[in-house]
Amino acid sequence: MMSYPAFKQLLLTSALTIGALTSLDAAATTLRIGTEGAYPPFNYVTPDGQLAGFDVEIGKALCQQMQADCSFVAQDWDGIIPALQAGKYDVILASMFITEQRKQQVSFTEPYYKAAMTFVTHKDDAISDFSPSALAGKVIGAQSSTTQADYIAKVYPDAELRLYPTQDEANLDMVNGRLDLMVGDLLPMMEWTTKTKDGDCCTLAGQLITDPTYVGEGVGMAVRKTDDALRQQLNQALDAIVANGTYKTINDKYFPINILTLK
Repeated sequence: MMSYPAFKQLLLTSALTIGALTSLDAAATTLRIGTEGAYPPFNYVTPDGQLAGFDVEIGKALCQQMQADCSFVAQDWDGIIPALQAGKYDVILASMFITEQRKQQVSFTEPYYKAAMTFVTHKDDAISDFSPSALAGKVIGAQSSTTQADYIAKVYPDAELRLYPTQDEANLDMVNGRLDLMVGDLLPMMEWTTKTKDGDCCTLAGQLITDPTYVGEGVGMAVRKTDDALRQQLNQALDAIVANGTYKTINDKYFPINILTLK
């Protein structure tokens, strides 16, 4: 016969286990997703005020795979990690590079696409030398609080770095000739320069920037460090939508290449 103290301990352990399962189940059925809403084609706001884009469609596919009810929250980029930590949402799905610096604050899923950065120049400006000495004195734009901004500040200390709250605002100054060049994430810059009227001013230039110091390990979803069960669920759901073809269907809607491999 089990002793009373042992029986009491068993009841306590069972209660804790049930509580943990209930908490995990709640996380699996209700999910709030934070995204920027200002980074097309990955995330943007439609004319009728809805969040849309690759990130949003991937989020919806993950929710369907997890059988979760999801809502999306728009958040300015420079406050996106603090808002996660404050509980405004449960996961960031906003084309965030996985970097060592960000790992100090959040936990990341496996990458859901591969990362690279690129230079963007004016079509009528024959910039071909991207060495620090050649770009000294040039005005280079980037979105603030990004690895692109970090890259320019570190590699081009003699250039003038001009930062913007959103990539769209940097693009606008590029169109209006207030910037000599920009550094941006490859895929949005490819989209902007080839598929938009304003972006026709400009072109991708130079070698792709793939230094892991700045592009990290790829692009991942971020959760609070205490939410490892959710991180694992998101990884499992991502594997599933890649395996069943859902990811490819969404990818092909937006991009001419497989962004899991950049090929």
